[in-house]
Amino acid sequence: MSEAAGGVSGEETLSAAISGSGAQAVERALSLLAAVGSGAERGVTLSEAVLESRLNKPTARRLLMALIRARLVDQDEVSRRYFLGGELYVLGLLAARRHGLLEIAGESLRRLSAVTTDTSFLSMRRDDYAVCLHREEGTHPVRTHALLAGDQNPLGVGAGSLAMLAALSDGEVDAIIGRIAEPIAARYPGYSAAIIRADVERTRAAGFALNPGRVLASSWGIGMALRFPDGRVAGALSIAAIDSRMTSERQPELAALLGEEVHRMEAKLARLFSGSRPASRTPVIARSGTKTHTAA
Repeated sequence: MSEAAGGVSGEETLSAAISGSGAQAVERALSLLAAVGSGAERGVTLSEAVLESRLNKPTARRLLMALIRARLVDQDEVSRRYFLGGELYVLGLLAARRHGLLEIAGESLRRLSAVTTDTSFLSMRRDDYAVCLHREEGTHPVRTHALLAGDQNPLGVGAGSLAMLAALSDGEVDAIIGRIAEPIAARYPGYSAAIIRADVERTRAAGFALNPGRVLASSWGIGMALRFPDGRVAGALSIAAIDSRMTSERQPELAALLGEEVHRMEAKLARLFSGSRPASRTPVIARSGTKTHTAA
């Protein structure tokens, strides 16, 4: 368990932790974040963070716990070292969508939409939700009313979103399904915990995710997850089409095209993150998308 679990309420946010100290406290938190960033690959110990940031140990510990709760910093359970958190990556993608994952995916999305004439999507995970980063229109005259860039849906809702959920461990899947039960019940009548669990199993068995019009009857989607070199889920590619264009005969054909583009993107990510520290790969079969809209 990380240090964030003790001493200060888990509900306290970063802003609450520093609100009494004003701009100076913000500067201290940022200097501490920079200190953690200086050891991006190997992580930093508390002592190293103190030395680098020039903060005293109690202040550094308090701010690190706040940064962990804000998901700007992670702490390794074994080594106790601090690393930059996943939220920084998410914020970077949302703030500069021309770079990073979206930039890497651009060619693949254009190729998918050109070859299939249907609409393709790039999505990424944000906590228990899937965020659509980009929608690439196809040329087919009849299009689905699927999600737009910036739209979010609970993991498991939509093809790309389901692909990412199925690519996680069983424990993560169970925890996420428990946490999204309320929004699913409130806004997604075509879904339930049992349906999502069955969809996860089918996705793992087939190697691709299929949304058979669960949100909008005429809008079907097929998706596949893509991973960082260390095995973490990076996002998902998906294709949406009207039901008559997503026949059982065409599904394997679309899945093969998605697989080719996932392979290309993962090769690009491997080159980009060639210096990343290794981590175990999640053991799943599937390689595998706040507004709420029909999901691809």
